[in-house]
Amino acid sequence: MLSAIFEKNTKKNSDGAISNVICNSAKQGLIPQREYFDKDIANSDNTAGYYIIEQNDFVYNPRKSADAPYGPISSYKYVDPGIVSPLYLCFRAKSIINPRYYEWYFKSSVWHRYIYMSGDSGARHDRVSIKDDTFFAMPIHLPSENEQRRIASFLDILESRIEKQRTLVDSLKKYKRGVIQHIFHSSSGVGWSYVKLGNIFKKASRRNIDGKIKNVITNSAEYGLIPQRDFFDKNIAVDGNTLNYFVIKTGDFVYNPRKSNNAPYGPFNRYTLKDNGIISPLYTCLVLQADINPSYLAWYFKSDAWHRYIYDNGSQGVRHDRVSMTDDLLMGIPVAIPSADNQRKIARMLDTVETRLLAFQSEYALLEKVRKGFMQQLFI
Repeated sequence: MLSAIFEKNTKKNSDGAISNVICNSAKQGLIPQREYFDKDIANSDNTAGYYIIEQNDFVYNPRKSADAPYGPISSYKYVDPGIVSPLYLCFRAKSIINPRYYEWYFKSSVWHRYIYMSGDSGARHDRVSIKDDTFFAMPIHLPSENEQRRIASFLDILESRIEKQRTLVDSLKKYKRGVIQHIFHSSSGVGWSYVKLGNIFKKASRRNIDGKIKNVITNSAEYGLIPQRDFFDKNIAVDGNTLNYFVIKTGDFVYNPRKSNNAPYGPFNRYTLKDNGIISPLYTCLVLQADINPSYLAWYFKSDAWHRYIYDNGSQGVRHDRVSMTDDLLMGIPVAIPSADNQRKIARMLDTVETRLLAFQSEYALLEKVRKGFMQQLFI
């Protein structure tokens, strides 16, 4: 049981001497409150009941989240003592252990079933309600110190590799944004011209009137035009309400007026899948009519070069999360067009960057999958 290895820490900040308030974050672990919130939430007048934690103490936060469905358990790495909310459960080892091993143990999901079976959601759906005695009765393995060290060392090495891959992905994303910004904000040079969107596209109006096409497509700011079942892990639209959906074909462009952080004026993407799909009637489907490199255009609409026009001419309408886009407004979007040769060069360069980024992201996802698999095997 957990109580064979750890004991509850109940030392309180009764004199208010310690002001270093610590948060237990699912993603960042135990970190100073001022770093997490960029300010102090608790002040010296209301921390007398807070628990004092020291280096290598563990803290359980019963607050549930997507990243920690049964609440995070983290160890404290700082030398200077800190204080944590009395809503947290603090505990420390009774004897010498490898703290990193137990950090990794509590990052795994092997203990979740015990909490699921023994805890109670209580009055608040966002917190696990579990008694201290029940928590400390949690079954837990106690390998030898050497085995703890070996497992922790292996997972630390794997984590370091994952972190390096994450840095590579982030760096390449930043590079791609910079290249796109440079290209499409330098579009006033020799060989560039502007045309209205309506002069190179026509609006498609093919409807799924017979209901034969079931491949519902979502226009995502991050992933582009992908099957709804891949984006949501299920079909949101059902057979009975897709008769009014538009049919899209390979090479069509689709505009979604829904705003997001990644697409503040809505995503504008090119459909590259082979099978015909259907899209919500809230989207606009466009078919290219001009001799312009479609890959170049796809990249142009991933840039923010056309956003100013929408900002100056569009409106939010009734819903704050959507651009109120009339056909006239949409067809009036200015599109910067370089020479055919430059179109090919720009498209080829950005396609190459994207291919490399996808490869980096794929390797990152694989490494995370490998880590998850090892953790299931090591702590089962």
